Amino acid sequence: MDTKTAIKFLENQIKNPSIGLPEEIFFFISRITPLVNVDLLIKDEKGRTLLSWRNDKYTGRGWHVPGGIIRFKERFEKRLLKVSKIEIGKLVKFDPIPIAINQVTVKRNTRGHFVSILYKCFLSGKFIPKNKGLSKKDQGYLMWHDSCPGDLLKCHNIYKKYIEDKK
Repeated sequence: MDTKTAIKFLENQIKNPSIGLPEEIFFFISRITPLVNVDLLIKDEKGRTLLSWRNDKYTGRGWHVPGGIIRFKERFEKRLLKVSKIEIGKLVKFDPIPIAINQVTVKRNTRGHFVSILYKCFLSGKFIPKNKGLSKKDQGYLMWHDSCPGDLLKCHNIYKKYIEDKK
């Protein structure tokens, strides 16, 4: 099969890239180009940070700043709101100006290169995460943190100073 035919075949597998990609195609793309994502540094009035537990074969086990990959032709702000609704279950307020832009590369090829854009977000400390049916070490478990946890995902060490900052 020539390249043009192969590309046409792949394009036919994608219904709407602005909604998302089939997993195999997403992973392939992640092996040949950086992924752009937004990360949400969610703080409350006490300076605590809302983190989510993650456990997957690409990033491992640990606390992480909620975030998501930007879809084709999707605006940053729209992805921020979608991530907050999907991962937190509630819309957050956010500063539209990013507080950090980082390039993250890791040794693996699949999901191995990211351009991560960090936004400062706010959610009242009165917010109680809906962890119904989840234990503390289950994927998606949410918890407020007064300081940076020791078991923060390695790839999110770039955010330690922001988690520690009480502002």
